[in-house]
Amino acid sequence: MTPPQASLDDLALAHDRSYLEMLIADAQSGGSQLDADTYTARGSFDTARRAAGAVLAAVDEVHSGRAQRAFALVRPPGHHALADRAMGFCLVNNVAVAASKLRSEGERVVIIDWDVHHGNGTQDIFYEDPEVMYVSTHQAPHYPGTGAIGETGDGDAVGANINIPLSAGSAGDMLRAAFDDVVLPAITEFSPSRVLLSAGFDAHRDDPLADLQLTSADYVDLTHRVLSICPDGELVAVLEGGYDFQALARSAGAVAAVLAGVEPTIDEGEKVTSGDVDVALLSSVNEARR
Repeated sequence: MTPPQASLDDLALAHDRSYLEMLIADAQSGGSQLDADTYTARGSFDTARRAAGAVLAAVDEVHSGRAQRAFALVRPPGHHALADRAMGFCLVNNVAVAASKLRSEGERVVIIDWDVHHGNGTQDIFYEDPEVMYVSTHQAPHYPGTGAIGETGDGDAVGANINIPLSAGSAGDMLRAAFDDVVLPAITEFSPSRVLLSAGFDAHRDDPLADLQLTSADYVDLTHRVLSICPDGELVAVLEGGYDFQALARSAGAVAAVLAGVEPTIDEGEKVTSGDVDVALLSSVNEARR
């Protein structure tokens, strides 16, 4: 599908209008450096609106019954964008816009984020909302410095925010343990009506911006786990990070195959990974469970 641009009203479900007006003015001026990592050109905000529009279109395809699953392959990514500020390559929080739209329609939403970086923007937007559960596995310590186990939500939403920090060098077996022991039971108990997946692939062992050790085969395993808790098998996945182009292509392709019900082709060097038992990580998984 060729996606439409998201309307400003849709973006305002997750972002302050004053921030959106700033992005419009920034585009009209030709762009600028918004933070140390995030710069814009004249067309950047239009592109970000189309990325958010792609996620909304994907949600509509699944919500309407025209498709069971969808994968929005978008740039720029979104999960670092706060309600009122760009951050970490992200202008608009694509998955938060979609979740906010679903939330406004009475849906109970889970967002799973396996990007190697913590999705601080997504967490912040829904930190006090008991109808949106945010679950993140991410490398720590690492950018952006958020995502501690103790960040569990606020007010009525305490317990609806789950972070599982991973030590540098963690491989696929550690992610599988985290999903099996914490993520899937928590989501089952939350009982969502819709599931969104922030699918970053920078936890791949070839990625230059981080130090986890996953392969495309590990992402296949994780996708099957996510699908196991999706109501009626319905899922919308949204591309987040991924900075080694070949690793990104192999991993996203493998996940797309699983979503399409096709056996993924896995290169010999991309088998599932395991590492030495990480006592600290297993301890943090136990702490997250508690």
